[in-house]
Amino acid sequence: MSAEDVERARTGDWSIVLIGREPVDRSWLPTDLTGKDVLCLASGGGQQGPILAAAGARVTVFDNSPRQLGQDRMVAVRDGLELRTVLGDMRDLSAFGDATFDVVFHPVSNLFVPDLAPVWRECFRVLRPGGTLLAGFLNPDAYLFDHEALDERGELVVVHKLPYSDVTQYSAEERAAKFGADAPLEYSHTLTGQIGGQLAAGFVVTGFAEAPHQSNASAQYMSNYFATLAVKPC
Repeated sequence: MSAEDVERARTGDWSIVLIGREPVDRSWLPTDLTGKDVLCLASGGGQQGPILAAAGARVTVFDNSPRQLGQDRMVAVRDGLELRTVLGDMRDLSAFGDATFDVVFHPVSNLFVPDLAPVWRECFRVLRPGGTLLAGFLNPDAYLFDHEALDERGELVVVHKLPYSDVTQYSAEERAAKFGADAPLEYSHTLTGQIGGQLAAGFVVTGFAEAPHQSNASAQYMSNYFATLAVKPC
């Protein structure tokens, strides 16, 4: 995130990405962010949080990666932004009280947790009535394919059963050899878990969007990313 991007955001000229590469629809966010409490959930990396802070929001960036949170702090210090960073697991937002935030911005990241229900319950709890959840997630069908064939040769070879999990698909030894010893575990989830889980938590889904993965051969056949806008009823 450049200093120029931050400066433009201060004047109201800004955009942020939820899925893919296209900016999220601005109608999904409050018209005026000034004074709004925004939780960037599992959204470290110095991208969305600093822009929202420059646009006037009171931003908390919550992530389980100290390195990613460090990027947000670096941008905040560089550009004189007020921004809070909190280290933690997206399934446990006990660091925050009930009805703390007006917006939860949750880009593609819940593929790294095995159960989505705690994520949606916690999002619902920390939002104020009328607050909104913007969530991005992978199309589960992306996990059907052999990624070596896809990435190296552009071939769509179906090898995995859905819902996919690194834990059930590979042994620990196979995972270490294929992805590296420190690679995080991934889970495809289902649309029932992604969208139905939000509904079960109490949300009303009011918006939906799709986007391709620009560098993935499967993008010519399907959207690789989905996004939802959900509201906590008053």
